[in-house]
Amino acid sequence: MTGSDFDVLCIGNAIVDVIARVEEDFVSRHGLVKGSMNLIDEARAEYLYAAMGQAIEVSGGSAGNTAAGVASLGGKAAYFGKVKDDQLGAIFRHDMRAQGVAYDTPPAPDGPATARSFILVTPDSERTMNTYLGACVNFTSKDVDRKAVESAQVTYMEGYLWDRPEAKEAFKLAARIARGAGRQTSITLSDSFCVERHRESFLDLIRHDIDIVFANETEIKSLYQTQNFDGAMKAIAKDCPVAVLTRSEKGCIVLRGEEVHAIPAHPVSKVVDVTGAGDLFAAGFLRGFTSGKTLPEAARLGSVAAAEVISHVGARPEINLGAHAHALGLL
Repeated sequence: MTGSDFDVLCIGNAIVDVIARVEEDFVSRHGLVKGSMNLIDEARAEYLYAAMGQAIEVSGGSAGNTAAGVASLGGKAAYFGKVKDDQLGAIFRHDMRAQGVAYDTPPAPDGPATARSFILVTPDSERTMNTYLGACVNFTSKDVDRKAVESAQVTYMEGYLWDRPEAKEAFKLAARIARGAGRQTSITLSDSFCVERHRESFLDLIRHDIDIVFANETEIKSLYQTQNFDGAMKAIAKDCPVAVLTRSEKGCIVLRGEEVHAIPAHPVSKVVDVTGAGDLFAAGFLRGFTSGKTLPEAARLGSVAAAEVISHVGARPEINLGAHAHALGLL
C-alpha cells in the first residue's frame, strides 16, 4: 500500500463466490437454513459443489464487494483479505485490482486453499450461503498495514471476521489504529446468525470502537433481542454515532443522535439475485459519506448501488456506478 489517502479501507474474508440457481427443495433436502450463512468444511464444500450443478464463479466476500462498489462509484478503495497462492487466489487478486481496488495483502504460500462461498439462489431470489473459509483463517494482525489504515477516511469491517480469533484480533487492531489516527470506523453485522454468535462482543465493540454501524432489520433486532424494530432503532442510536438500518423494499433508516432519516428504496424493475445488496448499499453510503454528502444523500447513493446489484446475478456491479449516479444527479 502507498501512503496516499483512501476513502474507504475494507477488511474481510477474501472469498470466491460460486453462485447457482436451485429449487426450494434443494435447500431443505440438504439440511440448510434458507437465507443463512453456514460455515462448512472442505469435505462439505466438495459435496455441495458436486450437487449444485452449473454455477458462476466470481470474486466476492462481503467487504470485497463493498470495496469494489466504492471503486465503481469513483472512490479510492483499499482492501485487506487473505487468499492462498493458488489459482482461485490469483483470480481474486486480479479481479480486485482490475476493479480499481488497492489490494496488496500477501497470499499464503501454504495451508488451506482460497476460500469459497457456495451461494444457492432460490426462485424467490433469496440466497443461502455455505462458506468454506479456507485461507481466510490465515488473516492475522501481521496483515494489517498501519499506513493504509491511517490514510483511510473510514475503515470498514465485516462482522464475519469475528468468527476467527486471529482475524478478530486483526480487526480490533485496525480499529485502534484508525481511531488513534483520528479516522472513522465502521462495521456491518453481516447476518443475524453471526449476531447470535457474537452479540455481547459486537455490542461492546459498537459502543466503544465503531462510528458507523450497518445492519438490516433482522440483524438489529437480533442484536437487541427484540421483535420491536422501533425499540432496536432507539437502542442503536444511543450506542453508535451513526446507524444505517436497511429494510429491503421498505428502504432504510439512518440515525445520528436525535436525527432520523427514512429513505425509500430505489425502484428495481425485476429482482434477480439479492446477493451483495447490503454490501453495495454500504459502498454507496460510504462513498457519499466520505465525499461530504448529507446522510440522506449518502443513503440514496447506497440505495442506487444496491438496486443495480440485485438486478443481475452476482455481487459486483456490472455497470459503472459512478456514471450511473452522476446521471441521476447523486454524485
